[in-house]
Amino acid sequence: MPAHAQNKISIVYDALKDVLGASNLLIDEHSRSLFAQDVFTKDKMALAVARPTSKDELSAVLKVAQEYALTVVPRGGGMSYTSGYVPAKDDTLIIDMGLMNKILEVNKQDMYVTVECGCTWKKLHEALKGSGVRTPFWGTLSGSFATVGGGLSQNSVFWGTGQHGTAADSVVGLEVVLADGSVLKTGAGAQINSSPFFRHYGPDLTGLFTCDAGALGFKAHATLRLIPEMPAKGYLAFDFKTADDAIDAMSEISRKGLAAECFGFDPYLQAQRMKRESLSKDIKALAGVMKSSGSVLGALKDGAKVALAGRGYMKNVVYSVQIIVEDRIPAGVDARLAEIRQIGSNFNGREIENSIPKITRANPFGPVNNMLGPEGERWVPIHGLFPHSKTKQAFVAIGQVFEKHKDLIDKYSIGTGHLFAVVSTNCFIIEPVFFWPDAITEIHKEYVESDHIAKFKRFDENLDARNAVQLLRSEIGKVCKDIGGVHMQIGKSYQYKEGIEPNSYQLVQALKKVLDPQGRVNPNALGLE
Repeated sequence: MPAHAQNKISIVYDALKDVLGASNLLIDEHSRSLFAQDVFTKDKMALAVARPTSKDELSAVLKVAQEYALTVVPRGGGMSYTSGYVPAKDDTLIIDMGLMNKILEVNKQDMYVTVECGCTWKKLHEALKGSGVRTPFWGTLSGSFATVGGGLSQNSVFWGTGQHGTAADSVVGLEVVLADGSVLKTGAGAQINSSPFFRHYGPDLTGLFTCDAGALGFKAHATLRLIPEMPAKGYLAFDFKTADDAIDAMSEISRKGLAAECFGFDPYLQAQRMKRESLSKDIKALAGVMKSSGSVLGALKDGAKVALAGRGYMKNVVYSVQIIVEDRIPAGVDARLAEIRQIGSNFNGREIENSIPKITRANPFGPVNNMLGPEGERWVPIHGLFPHSKTKQAFVAIGQVFEKHKDLIDKYSIGTGHLFAVVSTNCFIIEPVFFWPDAITEIHKEYVESDHIAKFKRFDENLDARNAVQLLRSEIGKVCKDIGGVHMQIGKSYQYKEGIEPNSYQLVQALKKVLDPQGRVNPNALGLE
């Protein structure tokens, strides 16, 4: 590196240390590599990793970045797979939000909670648990690490999604730090002398900064709506012999708004789950199942049912659908379960043991060991969101991509499966997943439990297989676009720019120009330069 360039880096480091202190500016090679990679992509190394502890520090960091014309990228929990925060340019400053993790206000009178955006979903859930209130959407399965800000940037789904929609549907206001370090408020919180209790006041500025892949600014504080906790819960699971029946049943459950969570597995993904988990792990999870039961007798019954069911009941299951319902009172749960049972029967479903939804709900934020396959293979998904009317068409079209590339899939031992889920009453998610033998990276070593990863054999780096997986993901993304599907977690991977109406994209470009005139915030996200 030329001497003048090295001198500039030293000056930048000193300026950032003045803001953050030396301990919160990471400049070692390991950190610069780790924080710059996601679950699938490892590319350019970060110039440094800044870890602000407050909105004011975040603002000061961005002012330093502007002074030295640095590219800046926000990073949440690191659980994504679409290159959302992977640097597109050299000398990128990664701004890790993990130390901005405080819960700032729980307002049960006005029914909102405000957090710093580096707060994890698990921390927020545990802070509210037992208080009588919760957020409508309350986290992802990776919520031990995934953050509120990352979830809003990516528009995450899972807990609460069946009835309450995505992460973005629960937010009512934001405080965003822009590229120049200035702070912008949205929603009612932007009104002088008001509080952030309501989202819509004038044009929906909050919506500009949700689902933006971190391209428009840095979410510092987020205010989420609160709803009453639903203490009564119930669980169901079904076996369907065809994908069509499973999809039809899930769509009907979705349209009627019956389930808090409704998700399913195809035969391959189901087999992978059975291989990667163990009965001993299920037994450990019984503590969570029993703790979540409402009484001592209920705890004993629930624990006994899971233990006695073991794993044998899944042997002849083809397409499984797992359902969690909740209500204020047990009678409400019973009514929901009865209606779902009838829907299952109408579409040729066979009720099976409900161990999977019961264990999952009792341990909502477990380890993220599923970042690797059951033998230590690399893992990555892709997904599409579809109206119910197009879901089966999309499933067939995705299958045709797999059939077209069958030789490539066989050549590189790529395993493929599908996860299904529904969002509120109007959306169906198909998530194809891929497993293949390949070397793991720093991010896997950082987040997968050490005793779990130690059991695996290590694969050599397999770039040809990885490129084959990327080809499959790219073609499936195009299929989704052509059918009219959309995506969460757009990042730098999905064909957002290519599929959106030109006038709509021009507005997005104009917003980017106003908010980030030099194009320094997460370039290439959303296809923006």
